[in-house]
Amino acid sequence: MLPIVKTWVERSIFGVCAYLGEKMGVATHRVRLYFIYLTCAALGSPVLIYLALAFWVNIRKYLRSDKRHSSMDV
Repeated sequence: MLPIVKTWVERSIFGVCAYLGEKMGVATHRVRLYFIYLTCAALGSPVLIYLALAFWVNIRKYLRSDKRHSSMDV
């Protein structure tokens, strides 16, 4: 049961670290660890970069979805 929960948590928090880890070929937990270290060293400014990447990843998923949305959909 634990691997299911771990996978869900990894994908549920915007999925930015998982996305970066997959693209760079690095383990997701390593990306998260480096992000935490960088955030502490830079006094929190990487959080803004993380939020921008979260926005970008979610927009990209939306644009690549099979179901196309039009402006007339309500």
